[in-house]
Amino acid sequence: MMSPITLGTGGFVLLLVMMAARIPIGLSMLVVGAAGSMLITGPMGILNGLKTLPYEHFSSHTLSIIPLFLLMGQFAARAGLSRAMFQAANDWLGHRRGGLAMSTIGACGAFGAICGSSLATAATMTQVALPEMERQGYRGSLATGALAAGGTLGILIPPSVVLVIYAILAEQNINEMFAAALVPGLFAAFSYMLAISLYVRFFPASAPNKDKASRGERWRSLWEVWPGAAIFIIVIGGIYTGIFTPTEAAAVGAAATGVLAITRGGLRWNGLRDCLLETAVTSAMIFFIVLGASVFNSFLALTQLPQITAGWIVGLEISPWVVLAGILLCYLILGCFMDSLSMILLTVPIFLPIVTGMDFGMPAADVAIWFGILALVVVEVGMITPPVGLNIFIIHSMAPHVPLTETFKGILPFLAADVIRIVMLVAFPAITLGFVYLLY
Repeated sequence: MMSPITLGTGGFVLLLVMMAARIPIGLSMLVVGAAGSMLITGPMGILNGLKTLPYEHFSSHTLSIIPLFLLMGQFAARAGLSRAMFQAANDWLGHRRGGLAMSTIGACGAFGAICGSSLATAATMTQVALPEMERQGYRGSLATGALAAGGTLGILIPPSVVLVIYAILAEQNINEMFAAALVPGLFAAFSYMLAISLYVRFFPASAPNKDKASRGERWRSLWEVWPGAAIFIIVIGGIYTGIFTPTEAAAVGAAATGVLAITRGGLRWNGLRDCLLETAVTSAMIFFIVLGASVFNSFLALTQLPQITAGWIVGLEISPWVVLAGILLCYLILGCFMDSLSMILLTVPIFLPIVTGMDFGMPAADVAIWFGILALVVVEVGMITPPVGLNIFIIHSMAPHVPLTETFKGILPFLAADVIRIVMLVAFPAITLGFVYLLY
């Protein structure tokens, strides 16, 4: 008989092997977790667990926020908010050198705040922004690089589905997680715009100038985009001020974007059916992954692997900052191959006890919030890091005429901005926690 710690380590390795074989991560975690738990507790133990575990998780009102925010993103796309946001940003910034790329970053951040998905933000904004950038003579590397980097804002600027999942896993308040993500998300958008501004100074041919929009065109574009901005302010403002719970805010946001899509003519019966079906399919996928993660995490808890690993690392008396750097490097590597949700579900049960068990000069609850934002930032950086990077391949599949090597070149200025941003978030936790302290 293997010891629990050996069984836990072997199970984790087997899970990685199954994922490398392209077996869906939810199924992989469910199979490994169930088999490992059965070896420890016997067949009746895992059967009793499976009898109660799904109900305990899926009867929670907290998880209802996920399909509501997904539906909100579907309605926002039908309402044409992505195109309206891009047009408004273009009218106000497009006349500057590199302004169209900056507009893309701004529109990605605004749409990502409603959509909550990096891959969906990148795919949607590529359809909207890339033809316009190509028409105006932007170099392919800058255009696709800006879209890939802008897409990463979808996971960080609240509301975000992955932030909700992390809050549930880490047993943190969703409101506080949203508050902690806001300033780093805005900081990310600003740093990307600054990177574009510096890049076009050195390579002016990559971004030609554009005629300045008239004052009337600017105000008309704002008129088109204000309903989306109002919905975002109501949803996030309601959460931060305590008027809404996150679930209530998601319901209000979904209803408001649905009404907006109907009034703008983008949502008819067939469209409503498609939105509901797409939301149901995506929600089912996420819930199945959550179920698999729950079974796998129960297995890890039985083996005591996370606690033993955390105790061992703490006992080595290594600097907490060195350990944190190693964990963030692991996230950066994994981000090249995995989507953000799968990575968070897989690694948080292992890494979080390690980080919260170390002395960073903050309470453990604050460390959990700070670490969650750091993890999400680094995960998203991994999604645009060569040689893989999921966001890059999403954009390449939609713009195959731009060589992949050009897109990788175009992403380099944004990676430089990301490195600086990560260092600042690690060195100054107040960037993440300051708004939380202010509100709560």
